[in-house]
Amino acid sequence: MANVFGILTAIALALSAFVAFKNHAAYEKDLVETDTRKKELAASEDRLAKDQKILEELPVEIDGVDAEVDTLTSAENAQKKVNDGLTDKVAEKTKKIATDKEQLDGIREKTAKVGNVSELAPKIKQMNAEIEELKQGITGSEAKLANLTAQTAATDAQIADTKSKFEDFAGGRSLPSLNTRIRSIYPNWGFVTLASGNNAGVVNSSTLNVVRNDQVIAKLLVTAVESTTSSASIVPDSMATDATLMVGDRVVPGLKEGKAAPSAPPVTPTAN
Repeated sequence: MANVFGILTAIALALSAFVAFKNHAAYEKDLVETDTRKKELAASEDRLAKDQKILEELPVEIDGVDAEVDTLTSAENAQKKVNDGLTDKVAEKTKKIATDKEQLDGIREKTAKVGNVSELAPKIKQMNAEIEELKQGITGSEAKLANLTAQTAATDAQIADTKSKFEDFAGGRSLPSLNTRIRSIYPNWGFVTLASGNNAGVVNSSTLNVVRNDQVIAKLLVTAVESTTSSASIVPDSMATDATLMVGDRVVPGLKEGKAAPSAPPVTPTAN
């Protein structure tokens, strides 16, 4: 009986030891799991703290992101305007390219009818040289024509002057250009000599005026003419009142005797 109790006791102790072993193993396992859970909890708390910090900083970051979004939006709008401008320019350039191409095609069509441009270049250069030569020839001809015109004008003027002189000579008038002086006076014979002759335009039988202080003081009638001297009679009744002829008085052409003569009492000229 005692053996049975001993066996039972041993079995009970063995069971108790087994249960105790199991419980100890389970306890150790629980301890390990608890430690793991604590570590996981600590890690979770760390993540939570980090997330909370991130969450606290998030509004500031959101504000920065919003500001950056506004900046990017403004930049996008500005770039859109630039793109729109570039699009317009591209359209304008495209249109111009099309126009230029059309003109170029027209030029090519014309040059195709004329011939190869490379072959035409020497001909065009030669033609330009010939045109330049013709221009120089025309310029020279125009210069010659201008010279001839000037010579013709001078000749016409000379002819007109000669014709006028001839008419004056034929009409018994001294030339309008005559401007001479009394060289000597012969009151007893009523004539004077002049310092100019037919070379200066004195014409025989022409009437001359004696001028002093821009006033006609007497008239003369040319009676003899030489190349550098001449003589003239004092026209009766032509002397101005209180006037006396003097050597050096200026003599200019006047009307032909008989056409006009001032009435003045005669003044006896005196030799000088």
